[in-house]
Amino acid sequence: MSLSLAGCATKPANDASLKTSFAEEEPHHKPFKASDPIDMEPTKWAGAELETRETGDTGGPHHLVGRTLEVSSLHDLKLSDKEVILSFDDGPAPGKTERILSTLDKFGVKATFMMVGEMAEAHPATARKVFADGDTIGSHTFRHPDLDKMSFDMAMAEIARGEHAVAKVIGTDVSFFRFPYLADSKRLRTAVAMRDLVVMDVDIDSKDYFNSKPSAVVTRTMDQLHKRGRGIILMHDIHQRTATMLPTLLARLESEGYKVVTLKYKGTFAPATNLIAQASLRVLR
Repeated sequence: MSLSLAGCATKPANDASLKTSFAEEEPHHKPFKASDPIDMEPTKWAGAELETRETGDTGGPHHLVGRTLEVSSLHDLKLSDKEVILSFDDGPAPGKTERILSTLDKFGVKATFMMVGEMAEAHPATARKVFADGDTIGSHTFRHPDLDKMSFDMAMAEIARGEHAVAKVIGTDVSFFRFPYLADSKRLRTAVAMRDLVVMDVDIDSKDYFNSKPSAVVTRTMDQLHKRGRGIILMHDIHQRTATMLPTLLARLESEGYKVVTLKYKGTFAPATNLIAQASLRVLR
């Protein structure tokens, strides 16, 4: 049975807005989907975005850091009210990821970075900095395709390639995985679990992929959090607006009494040198 993480231990609703990181407008325009004719390659994501470099007051001392939660199965994840897990998809992106890491450090909290294999290979120094800073790292396929539109064998090969690309860059295996666009299937989720990967779902979508002001991202995120009370927050470290709004978001979380939970995998990690040999065996299961 697939291992999935969600703040209330449930898979998120089939909301189209949760299945794309590439919408360019506010919600009054329909979000782009994977098949829409726009640049989808991760190598295009590193382009500069015109954003105001607004920052919140990060002066300490801070009281946002919560407990460390070690998980190896769905049953291990039990978030209490006003507990959140911060997660960032699609990077690493030089400049933006480092800026996010700096903000997290100022608040004394850690996040989970779901890295695209192609991006980790292109920017190994940034990926290794995330690891060196003590943040949790997961994989997010190699090229960020919509796996639901691929054959099962091609989808599993893409997952394996992404997992091992990230692991090779950081020097150890990765044990968390998130489906691009959250486009999955029961068969794929079961197969991913057989690879000893924990699937990361989403409770709260910041929708930071819309071309909106950083303040709007904060408001949208907090509005959803007020309704749920806890959960995994989805953001993207490929967007300048995300790096811009993060100090304000963390300050809001802190002022309202939320705690940021550090997510860790409960198990034994293997050196990256062993992973390539294991890949062909596990993908054939």
